[in-house]
Amino acid sequence: MENTKTREKKENMRNKPQSFISSKLIFICCSILVLFILFLKRASFSSSSTSTIRREYHEIPKCPSISQQCTKMPVSLSDALVHYVTTEITPQQTFAEISVSKRVLDKKSPCNFLVFGLGHDSLMWASLNHGGRTLFLEEDKAWIETVTKKFPNLESYHVEYDTKVKDSNKLIELERTEDCKAVSDPRDSKCALSLKDFPADVYETQWDVIMVDAPTGYNDEAPGRMSAIYTAGLLARNRYDGGETDVFVHDINRPVEDEFSVAFLCRGYIKEQQGRLRHFTIPSHRNSLGTPFCPADISRRF
Repeated sequence: MENTKTREKKENMRNKPQSFISSKLIFICCSILVLFILFLKRASFSSSSTSTIRREYHEIPKCPSISQQCTKMPVSLSDALVHYVTTEITPQQTFAEISVSKRVLDKKSPCNFLVFGLGHDSLMWASLNHGGRTLFLEEDKAWIETVTKKFPNLESYHVEYDTKVKDSNKLIELERTEDCKAVSDPRDSKCALSLKDFPADVYETQWDVIMVDAPTGYNDEAPGRMSAIYTAGLLARNRYDGGETDVFVHDINRPVEDEFSVAFLCRGYIKEQQGRLRHFTIPSHRNSLGTPFCPADISRRF
């Protein structure tokens, strides 16, 4: 009975029909069109440069078929355009919230983008990271089959969580323990919040952007995002390439997302907040062993 209710209430991201194309859809379509135009310009510039060099060195002219391939719209972008123009279901984030993440992806893409949750906005995220890798972690196996059947190019893993929202008050106390302040591969962590059973690929990839918008957390029996938030922070701090990871947490209007993101992603790493979305920038700690888990709090009030 509980499992049936869980699927029926699968967050707001799966049940938001609209009778008109909202500004969010227009924004998404325009973003995808801009990406495609830039793609064409880059291909045109590359083609022009190559032709000039070949004429100078009297080489054989470029084959027209290659040019046709370079200027063809990528499948991910064409799928996204068709989907968002024709669908009556909009992404769960607002225009302003999406804009925050889009600005980061504009700078970092193509990049490695990890998303906790698979939903109606997934095609948009994959398209905004065109040329990069976007991986979705989803708790509902049936939902994965539904989405990937329609969009087989989306990459997703089925994952499981063993926490419940009703235990969040007890789990937040782990903030004070040394085990949960230690930076390591999540698989080696002694912190009870660390997720250790994901596919190895998740731990071995250096993620540039992480979005925490799952698992479900609408009632006491739902798994909640306590472990997802903690593990996202650990993946960012444990980067071996010394890079900085942008981490986004959605639904920070709810106690779990608000309290756990501040506790384990740290107030001092907050970059921006827009609506229900909070943006953190977390540096790698691997090359600076003396770096505290959280920096000294600065005068930011959200």
